Amino acid sequence: MTLSSNISQTLVANLDQDGTRKTLRHQIVVIGGGAAGITVTAQLLNRNPGLDIAIIEPSAQHHYQPGWTLVGGGVFRLEDTTRDEKSLIPKGSTWIQDAVVTLDPDNNTVLTQDGVQIQYDYLVVCPGIQIDWHKVKGLPEALGKNGVTSNYRRDLTLYTRQLIKQDFTGGTAIFTYPNTPIKCGGAPQKIMYMADDSFKERSGVGINSRVLFCTAGASMFAVKAYSDSLDQVVARRGIEPRFHHNLVEIRGEAKEAVFDVTENSETRQVVIPYDMIHVVPPMSAPDFIKHSPLAVPNNPGGWVDVNKDTLRHNRYPNVFSIGDASSLPTSKTAAAVRGEAPTLVANLLAALQNQAPQSTYNGYTCCPLITGYNSTIMAEFDYSNRPLSSFLMDPTKERWSMWLVKKYMLPRLYWERMLKGKPFEGELLKPLQGVIGYRAKP
Repeated sequence: MTLSSNISQTLVANLDQDGTRKTLRHQIVVIGGGAAGITVTAQLLNRNPGLDIAIIEPSAQHHYQPGWTLVGGGVFRLEDTTRDEKSLIPKGSTWIQDAVVTLDPDNNTVLTQDGVQIQYDYLVVCPGIQIDWHKVKGLPEALGKNGVTSNYRRDLTLYTRQLIKQDFTGGTAIFTYPNTPIKCGGAPQKIMYMADDSFKERSGVGINSRVLFCTAGASMFAVKAYSDSLDQVVARRGIEPRFHHNLVEIRGEAKEAVFDVTENSETRQVVIPYDMIHVVPPMSAPDFIKHSPLAVPNNPGGWVDVNKDTLRHNRYPNVFSIGDASSLPTSKTAAAVRGEAPTLVANLLAALQNQAPQSTYNGYTCCPLITGYNSTIMAEFDYSNRPLSSFLMDPTKERWSMWLVKKYMLPRLYWERMLKGKPFEGELLKPLQGVIGYRAKP
């Protein structure tokens, strides 16, 4: 069935009884009210308060997802990672509390779940990532019991905490990483190191643990300099890395995990019993993007097909995208959004003036790799996988100071500066300049 017929059927199905349909129009439509959507909208309005911008976002709550690992580790309270979406919508923009179901870029229109057509001059696509729990057989039914958990679902962060602090009484603990891009590539390891700390702390009461890191990848991390450091961390801790292991099934009652193991171009299945398992499920772009002309052609992930330098769509010049749903070849983190947003804003404003793109994104991202309670590797890098550092120190080393940045500074920067469209270089960072050598941008 063609896209046009899909759109037509959806339109007919959502017609009111009198045959009319509500139609809205905005100069700029932003799909998604998460970190990317709020940040871009705030920066656009800071540059030009006269812009007509609408944000389409169905959720009434906004979550600081980088904090969920720390909730699972018993460091943060769950309620401190959530705020009302209404309180974060930038002043001067319009919030449409609805979900997009169909994209029609040939007609500059999106269709919402409530049957509203929204027309635009420019579109910014940043709805976040889709968690594909169903792609691991038995996983949806197993979650939240029999030792199966995941910090990628908000409510399960408390079960993770319960397991690593109390319920796990010894045996094998598995932490997985799938064969797809995921948001926050370091998260599968962060909780593992905190869990290992907890298990060792409780060893005096009879906890005897074996920790496995089962990853579909070929190394501990995509950037070699940081991967080398993590090799040392797991060796010191006695954690067993299992590379080329992709989780395909959870047998909840039997407490068995089934992996496809690929070696020398051949794949075999391996079953590993567990007493606890933290699962990172496969992820992809939301289905409404996958089934639209905006997706990368013939790509199963369905990512929005954008130029990696300008963040502009490769076929629709009035469409831009950043964040987890984009095709940008960098880690999907809030820090990446912080680097991407100014480029998108500059280039969209230039497009409004019929000008060529004015800014280039270099792929900057950051992944604070928690390596235990009180230590973090602040992994910053760009498209070239070259280590970078915002601090006057070697970024590949574990540091207590970077733990303090992760725990105390980054949440404040997220809520108080990033989501308000402000640069990080400001009052909140002044204390860092003298304490841990923050390298402020000129």
